[in-house]
Amino acid sequence: MTDLLVIGGGPVGLATALLAVREGLEVTVWEPREGAVDKACGEGLMPGGLRALAELGVDPEGEPLSGIDYLADGRSARAAFRAGPGRGVRRTTLHDTLRTAALDSGVRILPRRMTRVAHDRSGVRLNGEAPVGHVVAADGLHSPTRRALGLQGRPAAVRRYGQRVHVSTAPWTSYVEVHWGPHAEAYVTPVASGLVGVAVLSSRRAPFAEHLAGFPGLARRLAGAPLGSVRGAGPLWQRTRRRVEGRVLLVGDAAGYVDALTGEGITLGLAQARAAVAAVVAGDLRRYEDDWKSLTRSYRLLTAGLLAVGQTPLLRRGVVPAAAALPGVFAAAVDTLAGPHHEWRGCEAGSAPGDSQMSSGMSPG
Repeated sequence: MTDLLVIGGGPVGLATALLAVREGLEVTVWEPREGAVDKACGEGLMPGGLRALAELGVDPEGEPLSGIDYLADGRSARAAFRAGPGRGVRRTTLHDTLRTAALDSGVRILPRRMTRVAHDRSGVRLNGEAPVGHVVAADGLHSPTRRALGLQGRPAAVRRYGQRVHVSTAPWTSYVEVHWGPHAEAYVTPVASGLVGVAVLSSRRAPFAEHLAGFPGLARRLAGAPLGSVRGAGPLWQRTRRRVEGRVLLVGDAAGYVDALTGEGITLGLAQARAAVAAVVAGDLRRYEDDWKSLTRSYRLLTAGLLAVGQTPLLRRGVVPAAAALPGVFAAAVDTLAGPHHEWRGCEAGSAPGDSQMSSGMSPG
């Protein structure tokens, strides 16, 4: 019997498989799509994200990130990462690097799609086939597994969408720029020597070009530069009733998602993967629910708070002026995003507190 079957071969699913193999489990990944999958993603990893990847022996190529810069109406609030640089990494590069590491570790990756999931005393049965010991679903924002298990929560009142393009131009800053407009935010992340990613988040559904026009300064800087294809995602806020059902655990976006506004997607997913594998190894799946809440608490509170502010035009206009007027507060917030430590129980029994911490970082979208 396969000890662990991972549904979804994206970065979080592959990280789950890598961690499980290192714990001595027999692991299979189901991923129906071939090769590296591109998607709407801000493509920025904060220092905590790089540390999490380094623990997996993964070091994707990209551009160094020095910090975060909020901009609006000619004003700016900038804060550097105190924990060292982050990195702008194309999602396809991250996916390829993790996939290679997983295959080299003995993980089986099969071109399969989940259509049915059921439990019995012998384990979890997918598509009516032979049972497996445990399942981790890392199948994304609109997780089929979450829906099949009846774990989808009620729709959120705020419906936001993301779009991302690559622009063929030399990066002009080593900071992640977050441009605040009247109805949207634009994230600019250097991802290669001649390439930047531009991601737009908004509750207004409109073509990317129309959104970009709402940021005149950014639009002027990008004028004439070749734009790649547009990738979209949403609605972003996905509620989940719980993260554990029988022997199935949800990780990453499948486990629930608020918004990419504070941008902790990939690294939070990596932390959840580690917590899920720890719960499987310990034979105590209930603890994963508590660990998930602990890992995501600051993300959920900060993101929901910023979303609430962003829905009120007067408050929205005050975000960048307030950050500029309170540089210490803004720097502390950036420092929290760059590498906050969430305590949880690690894979090894008796782990010291310092050994059982994972960091949260940034990957907008």
